Amino acid sequence: MISTDAASPLGKAVLATHSRYATRREGSVATYIPALAAMPPDLFGLAVATCEGGLVEAGESRHPFTIQSVSKPFAYALALDLLGRDAVRAVVGVQPVGDPFNAIELDPRTRRPFNPMVNAGAIAVAGLLQEALGEGAFAALQARLSAAAGAELALDETVYRSEAETGDRNRAIAYLLRAAGVFQSDPAQVVDLYFRQCALRVTARDLAVMGATLAAIGSNPLTRQEVFGLEAVRDTLSVMFTCGFYDGAGDWACRVGLPAKSGVGGGVVAVVNRQLGLGVFSPRLDENGNPLRGLLACEALSEELGLHAFDATNVGSRLLRALPPG
Repeated sequence: MISTDAASPLGKAVLATHSRYATRREGSVATYIPALAAMPPDLFGLAVATCEGGLVEAGESRHPFTIQSVSKPFAYALALDLLGRDAVRAVVGVQPVGDPFNAIELDPRTRRPFNPMVNAGAIAVAGLLQEALGEGAFAALQARLSAAAGAELALDETVYRSEAETGDRNRAIAYLLRAAGVFQSDPAQVVDLYFRQCALRVTARDLAVMGATLAAIGSNPLTRQEVFGLEAVRDTLSVMFTCGFYDGAGDWACRVGLPAKSGVGGGVVAVVNRQLGLGVFSPRLDENGNPLRGLLACEALSEELGLHAFDATNVGSRLLRALPPG
């Protein structure tokens, strides 16, 4: 691992961004999962990992919290790797939707979930993994996400039990999916896998490395382990860009311009293709259920460093710049 100097331009930008938003107190923690309500609301961690193995952190970047919906793109990438695009697309679409993330709704044209970033789509992906891997599904998912983070991600038993005790809406989604023919597995087993997936413990540092793994086309920049295949990464980043912030995805795409995913546990992961991953932890959520300081920090860093996908100062893929002229 390369320790990125805090005095470097990247280090200065991360520290200044953390300082700029550390005192913001708008928003509130998620309460519909009782265990999440106990999280101290004013924690704030920020981390950036580069594709060269650099890492810079600020604030509570090593404070553990549960990954929640930030797990969705990585579970989707695993399904794509295991089963291929056609099999996964037959079960879940890739279209943005303006409905709430936990809507009990399918695309009326296809009778499939709109995309894998909403709960219905993520539970459909869990159904695919359950059918493909059986009793080993959670162990395989845990191992793949741990490889992306370069750290062993443990299950938070308290949050898992809290989700299982209050997750009737997700159970309803699972039964709707089986009734629609999306999967044939026992909905109770599928939704249990989904609850466990969301209850994995991570830190902002872990999310930054996971983002950098996607940025490096599936190779963990710290361990050099190949975690995801090229096609899986490409499709995952595409859906993150268009659907990662639910009904706020269009605003995010214009203001920040990065593939990203948020979670009600306070996490945000964002990806700058072939360059770096951003990880944020901030439990206070806005009215859309997204970590408020996470959005602000990503927007500020995108603006200051020229990271927006369509910004003229974004130098783009190092692979293309390495090709000989002509």
